[in-house]
Amino acid sequence: MKILALFPETTSATQLLSKEESLGLKEFLKNTDYELTIITSDKEVDDHIEGADVVISSPFLPAYITKERADKAKNLKLAITAGIGSDHVDLDAAIDKGITVAEIPGSNNVSVAEQNVMETLLLLRNYEEGHRQAAAGEWDLPKVGAEAHDMIGKTVGIFGFGRIGQLTAARLKPFEVKLQYHDPYRKKELEDQMGIQYVDFDTLVQTSDVVIIQSPLTKDTKNKFDKNVINKMKDGTVLVNCARGGIVEKEAIAEAVKSGKIRYGGDVWYPQPAPYDHPWRSLKQTGLTVHYSGMTVEAQERIQEGVQEILTSFISNEPIKESYLIVDNHKVTNQSYQTQK
Repeated sequence: MKILALFPETTSATQLLSKEESLGLKEFLKNTDYELTIITSDKEVDDHIEGADVVISSPFLPAYITKERADKAKNLKLAITAGIGSDHVDLDAAIDKGITVAEIPGSNNVSVAEQNVMETLLLLRNYEEGHRQAAAGEWDLPKVGAEAHDMIGKTVGIFGFGRIGQLTAARLKPFEVKLQYHDPYRKKELEDQMGIQYVDFDTLVQTSDVVIIQSPLTKDTKNKFDKNVINKMKDGTVLVNCARGGIVEKEAIAEAVKSGKIRYGGDVWYPQPAPYDHPWRSLKQTGLTVHYSGMTVEAQERIQEGVQEILTSFISNEPIKESYLIVDNHKVTNQSYQTQK
């Protein structure tokens, strides 16, 4: 039996998602019949996928399981996201082939929620220009202050009100903002409790000073934030995306940032790793980073525990805990990844 894992190379012992540490799988699989093959780039997947029974990769450095690869992987039974998300797996192909798709829910919820707050503050306060001046030896306070804003009193709209969206709202509430959300599954029981209002999508886009994207990437949300949607936003809206790069239209984002229509920040790109000539790389006044919000040391520890728990069930031929499952028995089992009618 063969497990194929895609991890980056590093020399840091605290980087558990790495070729060297490999989520502790080398030790975990000792004395089993499972052979662990570690690769470091998506380009290597085709060389090993044919004999793989399990594929493990992270949203930060994905092994893309396309329909073509699923057809080639005759033995593939399980695809694990070492983190949260399914967008690097063709779910229709997984359903057709009977491939179980699993993630580690809760592993990075707090980590990403904290990043959402950080990105919001960074963009509102015009931090990048202030930092640029400090590094360049300049001292043009009006240039910074003229574009710096307080958080207090702002209307913050959250697109996608699952676990991370809720944790983000809870962390923003002390800033005395007006909170609103849009989600295909309204959560009335949380609205009074959390002091947040449900609104339709157009209202969220048109009335929010800050929009935080915290939705999965599905057929419904792919390129959801296109030029038409962005044009409906207030001038100067802060748009934060630590969810998935494919939820926004990359060229529309680049154009809107260059024109000053929006400020955009986050850590997600498409594809990943982002190519050198990706149009966002040359943008100024953004809060963009590489995809690391959910890869804190603590998050990686939770990911390691979850991946090993899934593998324990799989190796023992026991049912995998339902909360881990995205696709199982030829169907999507997780509500968050179901296409809306």
